Amino acid sequence: MSTATAVLGPPRTSVGVLGWVRGNLLSTWYNVLFTVLALVVMLVLVWVSVPWLFVDADWTVITENLKLFFVGQYPPEQVWRVSLGVVWLAFLFGVTWGTGASGVMSIFARVIAIGFGLAALVPLPLDVVSITARIWLLAVPMAVVVGFFLFQDESIWSELRDFSRPVAVVARFSLFRGRSPQIRWLVVAWVLSFFAILVLLRGFEGLSWLPLVGTNAWGGLLLTFLLAVLGIVASFPLGVLLALGRRSNLPVVSVLCTMFIEGVRGVPLVTLLFMTQVILPLFLPENLPIDRITRAFLAITLFSAAYMAENVRAGLQSVPTGQIEAAKALGMSGFGTMLFIVLPQALRAVIPAIVGQFIGLFKDTSLVVIVGLLDIVGIGRAVVQANPEWIDAQREVYVFLGVVFWVFTYAMSYASRRLETTLGVGVR
Repeated sequence: MSTATAVLGPPRTSVGVLGWVRGNLLSTWYNVLFTVLALVVMLVLVWVSVPWLFVDADWTVITENLKLFFVGQYPPEQVWRVSLGVVWLAFLFGVTWGTGASGVMSIFARVIAIGFGLAALVPLPLDVVSITARIWLLAVPMAVVVGFFLFQDESIWSELRDFSRPVAVVARFSLFRGRSPQIRWLVVAWVLSFFAILVLLRGFEGLSWLPLVGTNAWGGLLLTFLLAVLGIVASFPLGVLLALGRRSNLPVVSVLCTMFIEGVRGVPLVTLLFMTQVILPLFLPENLPIDRITRAFLAITLFSAAYMAENVRAGLQSVPTGQIEAAKALGMSGFGTMLFIVLPQALRAVIPAIVGQFIGLFKDTSLVVIVGLLDIVGIGRAVVQANPEWIDAQREVYVFLGVVFWVFTYAMSYASRRLETTLGVGVR
């Protein structure tokens, strides 16, 4: 007659929170020492910073200049165009979340909905955050919720499937091959929205309901975002082409790409910004003016593309040559081998490096203040220098700017980690 034996679980001090603390913070005597020192430093920082943050700091320099920090000198009566673009992007986040196309996008959708919802309820005076501004802030979480529930209905996607031929070209790329029509439509919607928002922000000359707003009026976080997003979107394909060109068997192509990459990587970004702002107009005809923001975007894109090319080249070198030989043995063309076999693996291998560069690019946009563009850092400096009453509020301004940059860079880093986990980067 057999008797059941009780199975003892692991000790409580080796699993859960206690297990993590014991294994990571208290595993050795020097880890205990470092943990105690870190706790002391953290307590000192909290003891010093909390009273200043909530008692001594004067945050009126931020609250009274919120519009400048976010949209710069964009005409107040046209700020609705910026708000409409944000609401539309929130709607796309909600649709992406509802279709389950991306776990990272679903997390961003929830964070955006909660963040804007809380911002609408912040107890600030109406002369700081008006009723209209609160309505626009509340419209963002509503757009996320509407997008989430509206396109969960399969009948809507069935109707869109009948019109999917114009976007079928998207399916040619290996990333979308075999994907559902939802994915294809979402990709097209995101790409078209990018250009539509630019048109919405700029407007048209002579159009009464959408007047032209020159790029010289764009500033603040709006300008920072545009330069970062434009630089990321444009530098990625250009960097891939430069990496492929550097590894080309054609000597002329390889030499030209190598000269461009090494030449751009050999100078700081500030030099390129000054060259595009001062020297480039000398080589352009008088009837072809290029505004300052476009020239700054050109410098940022070229600079980022050169570094992107080296990241991609490292990924290309990590792909075993045996896979290329196997693809050739199966009769695949060189273009097909590179597009469907080599590039997907190369880009997957260097996701951390690529995202790290994108984070650096987002922070490097603050350098445009040197050439006279008022991004969010330039707005902060201008507010402090132009108003004697806020000359002593520099700490508040730069703490606010640091928090803004930290939020967005941490979001990019978190998305990178989730993407690495999803794709199994580093797991064989």
